[in-house]
Amino acid sequence: MFGIDHLAAIVITFFGIFYLYLYRHWFQSLPEKKVRMIEISSAIFLLLFEVAYYTWLVRMDVWSVSSGLPIELSSISVLLMIFLLIKRNRHLVEIMFMVGIAGALQAVFTPVLFYGFPHFRYIHFFLSHIAVIWVAFYFIWIRGYSITIHSIWKALLFLNILLPFIYWINLRLDGNYWFLMEKPSGGSLLDFLGPHPWYILGMQGVALLFCSVLWFIFGKKSST
Repeated sequence: MFGIDHLAAIVITFFGIFYLYLYRHWFQSLPEKKVRMIEISSAIFLLLFEVAYYTWLVRMDVWSVSSGLPIELSSISVLLMIFLLIKRNRHLVEIMFMVGIAGALQAVFTPVLFYGFPHFRYIHFFLSHIAVIWVAFYFIWIRGYSITIHSIWKALLFLNILLPFIYWINLRLDGNYWFLMEKPSGGSLLDFLGPHPWYILGMQGVALLFCSVLWFIFGKKSST
């Protein structure tokens, strides 16, 4: 972490966020037909990029059912992002903004990654996570969707509905999806949340904190 490859990804992440905010009015002035073309094209590209990643896993003979299913929170966020670009669902924007940004920012700052630039996995890892962040801000700043205090509870409900299913899948497949069975190697935020299984409760608190901070900074303070 925090080598030149990692720092470059962090800089690109925040440059893109700044760019979206700085040119938000220009984006809003684009014709609707062109905007939809960009959104659909982006969704198709990101979907094909995910297919390429799983194809790479299979061809490198490193895919397994215990670790290669698209049910990690980052993978779910990418799928939500793709669906959101196509459907523009308001509730999905709220969940995507809270869950996607919180998870993607953690991944960008503390990546569980063993490849550097220009390896395909490096590009896939950072592009997919950075895209989640950019698309979330795009729908807030450019498309005009709102984040309210209710968005926090929607995001937490979404996570807690999925959590027992992910835990059950881990038990059935001897997996470690969502790092529910053990912490990742190489260091992460979970190192500060205590031993297993107590850090799972700590993850709930961190999720609440992240979502609350995002609402406080970017959301509407009215409950309506």
